[in-house]
Amino acid sequence: MENTESQLASSVLMIRPARFESNPLTAESNKFQGKTSASPAEQHAAALQEFDGLVASLRDKGIDVVVVDDTAEPHTPDSIFPNNWVSFHADGRVVLYPMEARNRRTERRLDIVESLGSEQGFHVSEIVDLSHHESAEQYLEGTGSLVLDRVNRIAYACLSTRTQLDVLGDFAQRMDYDVVAFDAVDREGAPIYHTNVLMSIGETIAVICDESIARDDQRAAVLERLQETGHEIVTLNYDQLDAFAGNMLELRSASGQRLIAMSQQAYDSLSDSQLATLSANAEILTVPIDTIESSAGGSVRCMLAEIHLPRENK
Repeated sequence: MENTESQLASSVLMIRPARFESNPLTAESNKFQGKTSASPAEQHAAALQEFDGLVASLRDKGIDVVVVDDTAEPHTPDSIFPNNWVSFHADGRVVLYPMEARNRRTERRLDIVESLGSEQGFHVSEIVDLSHHESAEQYLEGTGSLVLDRVNRIAYACLSTRTQLDVLGDFAQRMDYDVVAFDAVDREGAPIYHTNVLMSIGETIAVICDESIARDDQRAAVLERLQETGHEIVTLNYDQLDAFAGNMLELRSASGQRLIAMSQQAYDSLSDSQLATLSANAEILTVPIDTIESSAGGSVRCMLAEIHLPRENK
């Protein structure tokens, strides 16, 4: 089986929520969420509209979107963010991750993984299940905790209660990745809960809020590694971090074109020069997802689990 992995996926998994709302069990570590006065019913109705809008926009640009409906029970208010429980790799492996919030652990659904093979034609060679680390209260929340440079086999990770060294080491050993771990804080000095809030790595461009990296030596090491691997760096400030500009994702359309997906709020926060750099690299796709961002504290990248699995008979 061909093991060469592209940085960019052309297929993504998205989970259409059944009972979306701000999750009280994640509020302590996620300072981005809970910024809404809407009722749970209002949050859910608005989130469905925003979700369907993102699906339509991605498909219109030639991205293969696999949509799976969440189940009403058990209640998984954050199911709209599947990238935290699963990642898909070009050698056919699927990784399942340990989650901090108890009501997020039931988001892990093997039936979804199996349906990618039986219904969508992807090849799954092995399931690497890291969820047993939950018993030791050790967590690693997928490509929220990990920003993967798949080509160079580097996993960037800012440490927090949701991203811990023991599981990072297990992932790195089993998946053959180097780890670049660092500490990152918001403007109030609180740890940033997920790495994909502050950085995104595309094929030739890396976007990062480098001022959030707490230690000078760690900041220098992260930027040096990005430069060594040939990435042009676009730096964000805290205002742009707060607008989810770090939570963008570069994809490849069916016609081979690069596409950067981000929220309208993220796009509006970027400067003309930043947008010019990004636009020269890829077409920018934006969608308004204000309710999802304000209620659940995640943005476009969190909603997309890239499917790098090989197709059967290829």
